Amino acid sequence: MITAEGCRARRLRLWERLDLPGIKEFMLADPTHVRYLANAYATPISFGAEAVVALAVRRDGSCTLYHDSKAPDSLHTAHVDQHVRLPWYDGIHPGLYPRQLALMKLPQVPMDLPGQPHWERITRTIADMRRKKDPDELATISECCRVAEAGHDWALYNVAAGMTELDVYDGIEAICNRVADEPVIVYGDFVVSPGPERLGGHATAKELKNGDLMILDVSVVLRGYRCDFTNTLCVGGEPKQEYFDLLNWCKEAMAAGEQRLKAGALCQSVYDAVAGVFAKAGKADRFPHHAGHGIGLTHPEAPFFVKQSTESLREGDVVTLEPGLYVIGLGGLRIEHNYHVTAKGFERLSQHKITLAA
Repeated sequence: MITAEGCRARRLRLWERLDLPGIKEFMLADPTHVRYLANAYATPISFGAEAVVALAVRRDGSCTLYHDSKAPDSLHTAHVDQHVRLPWYDGIHPGLYPRQLALMKLPQVPMDLPGQPHWERITRTIADMRRKKDPDELATISECCRVAEAGHDWALYNVAAGMTELDVYDGIEAICNRVADEPVIVYGDFVVSPGPERLGGHATAKELKNGDLMILDVSVVLRGYRCDFTNTLCVGGEPKQEYFDLLNWCKEAMAAGEQRLKAGALCQSVYDAVAGVFAKAGKADRFPHHAGHGIGLTHPEAPFFVKQSTESLREGDVVTLEPGLYVIGLGGLRIEHNYHVTAKGFERLSQHKITLAA
């Protein structure tokens, strides 16, 4: 759960890093910034999903949340000193103007909007701060993981021939909602992969057949934070030996990447470790994507495990490792875990089973 203390500490750190002489207040309107600094989250499962919000942040760490008069109840959990409802539409009288214009009468102070003074600096500073997850953020991401693990567990014991990809998605979403005890966003890849022609994608009406490889890359969003981890199932539960070979190479690649996860390590070295396993096995051309990335309030976010990376891991990063192999005429298989990077190594956050069948 995101805490008031955590939000206030982040606001104070932001002021320290910005060091804006003569400025006593600035305004944030980017939804990610508002979530990060005040836990102000307009749930998308609501007619208020398009709520217009802005956060005034002051040097002493205090803040005021401005939002239109039809903003959803989820915004009332924000950790702010004051709420100010901006007139727009009351459900009885005509709307005053397009919803976006509800912010017209805000104080004229620096904002994080394109073209505004200090916009780029504010945005870059917050993005850099977000690399190191605070304890309350880490707890929330871990909560996301527990919910997504239930979705993976449901799939392991329920996916069967004759279902559609949409049936599988519906089942995972339903169990995630029940475990979270609230409606949550569930997104990711829910597809049968015949090989490199379909690495992922949203669920469709495609019917599952025995022997299909189904990639389940499940992300769950709670109050803006999210997780992202993957398993691949063999529909029907009778995998070919070739599937076990793909899985074992991916597990070996993941283990190699894990050995590099430590604050200060070059992200390029993580990618090289993962890709190197596939190259040694003669499968380099069957691994076409990144080896992982950061995760938090957005997806993906820094750091990125890719070719020619110039980034280094930092203590407090939350990242994924996601090796995958995709073979024409055989199928695609990907696995993935989430990790909290520490000074000495890592803590694995996701605990789902990586297996082809129950």
